[in-house]
Amino acid sequence: MKENYNKTMYACFIGYIVQAIVNNFIPLLFLTFQATYNIPLSKITMLVTINFGLQLLIDLLSVSFVDRIGYRASMLLAHICAAVGFLLLTILPEIFSDPFIGLLIAVTIYAIGGGLLEVLVSPVMEACPTDNKEKAMSLLHSFYCWGHVGVVLLSTLFFKRFGIENWKILAVLWAIIPIINTILFTKVPMASLIEEGETGLTIPQLFSKKIFWLFLLIMVCAGASEQSVSQWASTFAEKGLGVSKTIGDLAGPMAFAILMGTARAFYGKYGERINLDLFMIYSGILCVISYLCIALVPSPIFGLIGCALCGLSVGILWPGSFSKASASIRGGGTAMFALMALAGDLGCSSGPTLVGMVSSHFGDSLNIGILSAIIFPILFLIGIGVSKAGNRTPSF
Repeated sequence: MKENYNKTMYACFIGYIVQAIVNNFIPLLFLTFQATYNIPLSKITMLVTINFGLQLLIDLLSVSFVDRIGYRASMLLAHICAAVGFLLLTILPEIFSDPFIGLLIAVTIYAIGGGLLEVLVSPVMEACPTDNKEKAMSLLHSFYCWGHVGVVLLSTLFFKRFGIENWKILAVLWAIIPIINTILFTKVPMASLIEEGETGLTIPQLFSKKIFWLFLLIMVCAGASEQSVSQWASTFAEKGLGVSKTIGDLAGPMAFAILMGTARAFYGKYGERINLDLFMIYSGILCVISYLCIALVPSPIFGLIGCALCGLSVGILWPGSFSKASASIRGGGTAMFALMALAGDLGCSSGPTLVGMVSSHFGDSLNIGILSAIIFPILFLIGIGVSKAGNRTPSF
């Protein structure tokens, strides 16, 4: 039986790789779409906005239907949408008179898959009978990082070897992964997140709990702390090393993702020996230090080092917050995981937005923009401190 649930966990790992493909493949093709289909770059970048906007909407809507149709059916739907979306990327732009409409439809379909995966994978993993759920959750989330690295690295190597004009072949190859995982999820066992005889908390019940609001704030800060720097990692790499954008993308975002994944994998391996609260607090402190390094040290090289340190520091923030919320709120169920994912995504959007707005106000100074976003890891630290105190106070 344990071996069977190991297969469920492996399928969850692949599920996060699929989500990494959903979020990170199409940005690599922006200039190709611009040149091939004569679409303005400003219009093409709307695809990312639509992708993440739809994922936010799915986070919210999933509360109303996931429990009705079941986790297995929802997981199959997520992977099918991802696979179909990738395949349609290669077909629809050629069919429509306006290729952008074709791209938009394909992105919409795979964004639905990505949004569902974000809501589903963590609770399916949480329900698996494992000895240390915090370890398993951290290891799970590391696979998004490895997926991110794999998408960028393997796609870059493919384009280098076969030419970027053959991107459609690569899109079909990426589609194979969700197709395989769809088959896996038809066979693996899936445990119930809620114990027999119990029902998951409703949204009004969750909203009545002070600690739930605290964890929503913690998740917003976790997402913002991660993306406020991640979005600008390539820029710091280019400035710090004086290299091309291609190398900058590899040295910046990939270094960030590798170190973030390393932190998650480290806790996934040694978590039973590590106090999660302390690990998150020390990570939050390191995150503050990395922000200060980026913002205040004038050397671009130190800015790049700060970006790498930030990747290491934020690794545990998102999965650790999920684990703490699950342990603190009994019977949170689908609603809790969906709203936590929504809060995290809001943080992922609001962090870079704050950096951009403040930077623009101060003459496009990214250093000042990053400095303003230090409020997120600081609030995260305060939130973890309060939640730790709350766990010792049953009436909280």
